[in-house]
Amino acid sequence: MAARQISVTRTIDAPAERIFDLLADPSKHQQIDGSGSIRALRAGGSQRLALGSTFGMDMRAGMPYRVTNRVVEFAEGELIAWRHFMGHRWRWRLRDTGSGGTEVTETFDYSTVPFVVGKMFELMGIPKSNRKAMEATLTRLAEVLAE
Repeated sequence: MAARQISVTRTIDAPAERIFDLLADPSKHQQIDGSGSIRALRAGGSQRLALGSTFGMDMRAGMPYRVTNRVVEFAEGELIAWRHFMGHRWRWRLRDTGSGGTEVTETFDYSTVPFVVGKMFELMGIPKSNRKAMEATLTRLAEVLAE
């Protein structure tokens, strides 16, 4: 594991393109959110994501807030990452297993935030709580795709 990155991987019984289509549609993110923090997609953000796209979410983590994310990494069917307002990234990598399934890795990457912000995240236990939320997200992703 890279410094200041937390990743969770799970193999999901679905083709990569189907998973990627779900991840690239921010209107579907609330369905798979294992943290329970996404409340709604903000107006104007329902387009399919591509490099440079922005989308806003109404969130709640203790208290309500709004966030606008920008897609900063993108490879169709394989990789998508968006940058959160504090500078950290949520990254998804997909790898076809060759047997009809896809290895899905979600990463909370806070190596891109200022040192002080990263330390604040660690003192608040955010990497640890995000790991649990990502495990729940991958479970929900598998359930949504099985429907």
